[in-house]
Amino acid sequence: MRIVVLAGGIGGARFLRGLQRASPDADITVIGNTGDDIHLFGLKVCPDLDTVMYTLGGGINEEQGWGRTDETFHLKEELAAYGVGPEWFGLGDRDFATHIVRTQMLSAGYPLSAVTEALCDRWKPGVRLIPMSDDRVETHVAVTLPDSGERKVIHFQEYWVRLRASVPAEAVVPVGAEQAKPAPGVLEAIAEADVILFPPSNPVVSIGTILAVPGIREAIADAGVPVVGLSPIVGDAPVRGMADKVLAAVGVESTAAAVAEHYGSGLLDGWLVDTVDGSTVERVEAAGIRCRAVPLLMSDLDAAARMAHEALTLAEEVRGA
Repeated sequence: MRIVVLAGGIGGARFLRGLQRASPDADITVIGNTGDDIHLFGLKVCPDLDTVMYTLGGGINEEQGWGRTDETFHLKEELAAYGVGPEWFGLGDRDFATHIVRTQMLSAGYPLSAVTEALCDRWKPGVRLIPMSDDRVETHVAVTLPDSGERKVIHFQEYWVRLRASVPAEAVVPVGAEQAKPAPGVLEAIAEADVILFPPSNPVVSIGTILAVPGIREAIADAGVPVVGLSPIVGDAPVRGMADKVLAAVGVESTAAAVAEHYGSGLLDGWLVDTVDGSTVERVEAAGIRCRAVPLLMSDLDAAARMAHEALTLAEEVRGA
């Protein structure tokens, strides 16, 4: 079975680990979000790609869900001693090595997709990991700063890491997405897929950014295979992260049903909601999307595998309809 998964960071990576257990013989291609990418200290940092790579490759800090295990921060401390920032973004020494290698390869003329493949040669994540685009796309957020009242557009990482999403997001813009092209292999993987899955990643700044690259949404809609998503909203609140803040910025209520409607029946065939949101199944199905209520909390690997199994089961149900 050939499975394509659109993935953001922590939620997407942990779901993928469950998918590998639920379907160990599947050929899995991951289209990774690069809208969170940022240039820091002269280096190209790709948080979502690295989180997937580290998680599936056994190098992730399990407690945080991001960054490397057994990490130290000597380099960051030395940079701070020189007055070089930003101090709010915590790159560790082991993590720095990945960004140095990536930046060197990019500077030598290799595209991000080739660089990602080379990095994965070390980590062997067991999936084919492709960035959504080789072109530069960065998600920015419009906010009003509480101390000055100034309305400003800032990088998503500054909104999430420095401000901790403590102020309302007034607009979310994937800068550069309209001019970007899908990376080599993205459209081909979608066209050859048997199933396409949307894990419980952020529907605006993760999966939404991937879909903003011209050609990707259209390819998924035209693929002719089951497209099944899992709600990142449980009990009208995100399981983790700030999905409620960015959903509000695009005019979508923070409910499992509203997120399904946001994607739309032209894109989604099936949608899984948590059992606490079972009352929304009828509303989602009225929107033309087959829906089932199952446990959606990835408390451990077994729970993630059960979620992946339920997604594949719903895909087969859609296929046989």
